Amino acid sequence: MNTQIPPKLRGIRNFISIAEIDATVLKALLTFAIERKHAARIGRLQPVLQGKALAMLFQKPSLRTRLSFERATAQLGGQPINLEDHQVGLGTREAVEDVARVISSMCDGIMARVYEHSFIESLAAHASVPVINGLSDEYHPCQAGADAMTLIEHFGELAGRRLTFVGDGFNVARSLAWTCAKLDMVFVQAAPAGYELTDTFLGRVRQAVPTAELSVVRDPAEGVRGADVVVTDTWTSMGQEDEKAKRLADFEGYQVNAELLRAAKPEAVVLHCLPAYRNVEITDEVIDGPQSLVFPEAENRLHFQRALLEVLL
Repeated sequence: MNTQIPPKLRGIRNFISIAEIDATVLKALLTFAIERKHAARIGRLQPVLQGKALAMLFQKPSLRTRLSFERATAQLGGQPINLEDHQVGLGTREAVEDVARVISSMCDGIMARVYEHSFIESLAAHASVPVINGLSDEYHPCQAGADAMTLIEHFGELAGRRLTFVGDGFNVARSLAWTCAKLDMVFVQAAPAGYELTDTFLGRVRQAVPTAELSVVRDPAEGVRGADVVVTDTWTSMGQEDEKAKRLADFEGYQVNAELLRAAKPEAVVLHCLPAYRNVEITDEVIDGPQSLVFPEAENRLHFQRALLEVLL
């Protein structure tokens, strides 16, 4: 099936992290995703993945990742194949490199949602088909792509906009920091001691993008002051359940609520990758309020990843 992939996107082999995507390629991918979203809305998607299959590996539970990739593959005429880790045993029952080779012989792409980022890197190193990081402990690039897409739809030009992430310097924060650097946005993280993005990580971003504006602050009100975008995430990610009580205590005062949001610009918008622990890291009033783009953001996981599948597969 013939499809018009923009020339700038034809060189993408895998989608492992935003760090590995050139800024001009990232912008072209976001533009392509928005165009394809419009095509979907008016019923003009083409079955460009007809006869092709996407293997979806899940070590972690999933709603949006599974639903969006499965639906996106089907919308393009392909076959999504769900592989739960209790069946596969990635890195335990079977070596990651063996899994990569076997899947490559039967499918046309691999999406993996895993704990260790090294599993994604090993899959990409040994697979002969494209590999997509559906989430790892290091990065969540598909979420960052959907977030950026949502903000472009809302604001138009993003250069110079200020994004404040209130929460742990984990996979979502890292991916957003890279995304902001490549889209010429200002990135601020507000977090208590011990949860900040490391100087090593920030230095790596600055070395790759010398114009990057990145900072970390303790005071959430200071961090949110003047923000165009306020983003938060759960304070306890999957695999950190044993730390829940400590994290709840450490993040006291970091809730994204109406009072905190008043420090941002009046027209500021709010994002959350979901699942949300309502009235813990974010209040009902905010997530369901007029400044929330949380559910358009969730829907855009489908549209961004469908464009990504079209490009890669």
